[in-house]
Amino acid sequence: MPDYDKATIGQLIDGTLPWPELKDMMSNFKDTDRFDKYVEILQDRMTWDDQILLPLGPHLFIVLKDDGSIVTKSTSGFEFGDYRENWKLKARIFVRDSDEKYREIYPKLMHADPEWMEMREFYDPIDGTLLEVEAVPPGYPIVHSFEPDLEAFYTKWLGRSFPPTKN
Repeated sequence: MPDYDKATIGQLIDGTLPWPELKDMMSNFKDTDRFDKYVEILQDRMTWDDQILLPLGPHLFIVLKDDGSIVTKSTSGFEFGDYRENWKLKARIFVRDSDEKYREIYPKLMHADPEWMEMREFYDPIDGTLLEVEAVPPGYPIVHSFEPDLEAFYTKWLGRSFPPTKN
């Protein structure tokens, strides 16, 4: 069983791990403490102290606050509220719903028909970081992409108590 150090996991997160090492990592079994190392590296990079319980993306996390509440929070520190609620409803949203808006990122004739699909971009309200994109038919409700069962993840997958104790 491999045991990768934090520097190697950090390179994996940053996308700078050399291909031969990345290929070996993908081909091997996952080291048993990878999740803990991954979260520890992310935690060290944050400017805030709330405990990361589960990363949702490169700039979005479910965190445990000092008061015991569990919220969705971005790298910038913006809190989107209870982790079970759709965080996208509190993000800044840009909708690509015209040829002109699609042409800002796609070559001519290489984008979707705006009458059939719109692209929604969800941005961090503080620093403008792109957090997620969804492509849906016009007028479709904002998608609640993921609502994890944190208790099952911690108790059944990680074998730990939930809620976890603050670091």
